Amino acid sequence: MNATWQSHLGAKGARFTDFSVQFNDDARQDVVLASQGTVVVPLQHLGTIRATGEDAAVFLHNLFSNDVKKLGPNEAQLTSFNTAKGRMLASIVLWREGSDYLLTLSADIHAAMLKKLSMYVLRSKVRLMDDSGDCVLIGLAGPQAGAALEAAGLHIPGTPRATASGVATVVRLEGARFIVSAPLSEALGLWDKFVASGAVPAGTAAWQWADIVQGQPTVTQPIQEEFVAQMLNFDLIGGVSFNKGCYPGQEIVARTHYLGKLKKRMFRVHIDVADAPAPGADVFSPEFGEQSAGKVVMAAPAPSAGFDALIVLQTSSADSTEVHLGSPQGPSVSFLPLPYALA
Repeated sequence: MNATWQSHLGAKGARFTDFSVQFNDDARQDVVLASQGTVVVPLQHLGTIRATGEDAAVFLHNLFSNDVKKLGPNEAQLTSFNTAKGRMLASIVLWREGSDYLLTLSADIHAAMLKKLSMYVLRSKVRLMDDSGDCVLIGLAGPQAGAALEAAGLHIPGTPRATASGVATVVRLEGARFIVSAPLSEALGLWDKFVASGAVPAGTAAWQWADIVQGQPTVTQPIQEEFVAQMLNFDLIGGVSFNKGCYPGQEIVARTHYLGKLKKRMFRVHIDVADAPAPGADVFSPEFGEQSAGKVVMAAPAPSAGFDALIVLQTSSADSTEVHLGSPQGPSVSFLPLPYALA
């Protein structure tokens, strides 16, 4: 995170760890704020990569699971970068800023993914740059998020996965949420304007909880190479194109789709535990006994108590009344609805 940006937020009461920020003594209070109103969140848990050059679109198209060539100038898309075996290395929100493409992904894998993607450049006329020092990402979420954008002089994109340009780029997500991508020179003033319009500062947990509510997973280092895209419901939330050409892992992703052999899906759950379930932690069901039936993808404090989470689970176990965290006798998992249907 840029030192000037961190100092600005620190003066407003923000406290930082490696890849997260907190405004309250208890991260749960940040989530409560998000559940009750409109919040503004420094998206420190995300890193940015800028792709520039005349071959940028083709380069990214040949590596990612979605159709980058069809990405319009005022559009964003969800996509993934996978191993040759179809396992996800990164979940990415991608949009255009002028002739450039901006990629956002989990900050804990940002440096490694920039290095790995750069290995594919070869003779392509494209340059990949760490944009995290110059580009500030701010999240707005809640019923007055649009009003906060307008009060700051920014445009509101009309639909989810649309963008609007100005002194900053605004990316609209599902669930009354927006990512504001701004140069540092603009971000300082925009933050203050958002707060002045009534958006309450909140920490990383607030944004991650909203991701969980919307069923939008983020691939972090502990779960890299664990899941095919469909296991994280990427085919259901617009993160995979089955009509584009080849990309790393395409054969596995396509075979899973066309042969109908998907045995795992991602579910939203609640777990009454005192400590946050770790990404990658195993979950169990009676039919699989001592063998893991799935894994935790991400978790955040629930507004009242316990934790809400996204888990990948054997679909045959989803109807079970006995799904447990950590061991076959561990804390019980209860299922919550997702905003989209599971195919």
